[in-house]
Amino acid sequence: MMMFKQLNLLALIILCLSPFAEVKSQDSTLKVDKVLILTVDSTINPATLNYIKTGFERAHKENFDLINIEINTPGGLVTTTKDILTVFGNSDKPVVVWVKPEGASATSAGAIIASGANLLFMSDGTNIGAATPVEGGGDIKDKDLRKKAINDLVALVQSLSESKGRNPELFGDMIKKATSFKAGEAKLKKLADEIVNSRREFEEKLQGKKVKIKGVTYTLDVGSLEWKEQPWDGGQKLLNIFANPSMAYILFLIGAALIYLELQAAGGFIAGSIGAVCLILAAIGFQVLPLNIGALGLIILSFILFIIEIYVTSYGILSVAGIAALIFGSMFLYRTDDSYLTLSTSLIVSSVAGIGAFIAFIAWFLLRDHKNIGTGHFNDHSGKMAKIIEEIESDDPTSFTYSVKVGGEFWKALSNSKLEDGAIYEIKEHDKERMLLIL
Repeated sequence: MMMFKQLNLLALIILCLSPFAEVKSQDSTLKVDKVLILTVDSTINPATLNYIKTGFERAHKENFDLINIEINTPGGLVTTTKDILTVFGNSDKPVVVWVKPEGASATSAGAIIASGANLLFMSDGTNIGAATPVEGGGDIKDKDLRKKAINDLVALVQSLSESKGRNPELFGDMIKKATSFKAGEAKLKKLADEIVNSRREFEEKLQGKKVKIKGVTYTLDVGSLEWKEQPWDGGQKLLNIFANPSMAYILFLIGAALIYLELQAAGGFIAGSIGAVCLILAAIGFQVLPLNIGALGLIILSFILFIIEIYVTSYGILSVAGIAALIFGSMFLYRTDDSYLTLSTSLIVSSVAGIGAFIAFIAWFLLRDHKNIGTGHFNDHSGKMAKIIEEIESDDPTSFTYSVKVGGEFWKALSNSKLEDGAIYEIKEHDKERMLLIL
């Protein structure tokens, strides 16, 4: 009887454990037939995030088996990068980041994104790393905050890379020491999973790879892959263009320069209108970029100093101060705690030189004309030809009054005789006191 009870108990235990045994014995193979390609060839900004979200939504709706992100980026926003990693983590589809083509890189924010992919492929001639945030502060408090930010990012990439079976220490060094690795070196040191240069190689290297998705490990079984590309829509393309830090910076400088020109030499609001449009487009980019307000203030101050220089005799001191403000404002424009962006030195030098030459030319032109104010030759239309536009009613019965066009300007003119509309006559005298032309 005792033996019978023990057998029943053993049978009960086996029956209770059988579901778990079933789960363990389930096939963990993941069949891969359809691949969705996302292309990131820009900075990491909100437009990039929106594009990636749209791609992942499509992948789930249309039952793609794998998402391949082909990446070439110089960096971007930390917050946006973390949001992209969250999209990766919430996905039920395996994600492959492929750094391509030759000459491409996944630096700064791109390296952090790569750490969160299930698989990391690199083409020959590419590199990954240099993910240390730009230092923007100098006091102890700023250094402490920067250290906390770096430690947070180091822990993040090490955790992600470790969970994907890649080298966590070297991924951490990309942030702590700004190290960078070539494709072959990255493969050798277990940063990248494979070196891949074509889609055929992609298929071959993908076969049999193990990926972990939400705690479950799958072995990829690759069939005859069907590749589909996710295009950027119009709004994403537009925002991506204006969110380029160099583009936003140049548009702002052009807009400010044209507004300066309009204030100094009014031209029918043409320069001012174009300048306003450039400033609005720059504002669209600044809205999604890590903008340092203090640095932007320095750039605005530089143009104010340029304007004051026209009216105040400072012997060039204000202009020198304006150039200095423009240089330092440009250097620190994107240096914030959320920034992985910086303007190249060559862009800053060329832009400042161009703006300086432009301001110098306008100042010379205006100063030349101001010297002629009050002289007989300043803006004198005597001897020029005027075209009759139309006759204007006048209370003076001894003369005829006309609206005329002279060199693109409209003037009021007097004549002792009747003139024909549309005819061209020589201006005999320019009466500056009454602002009239005598025909």
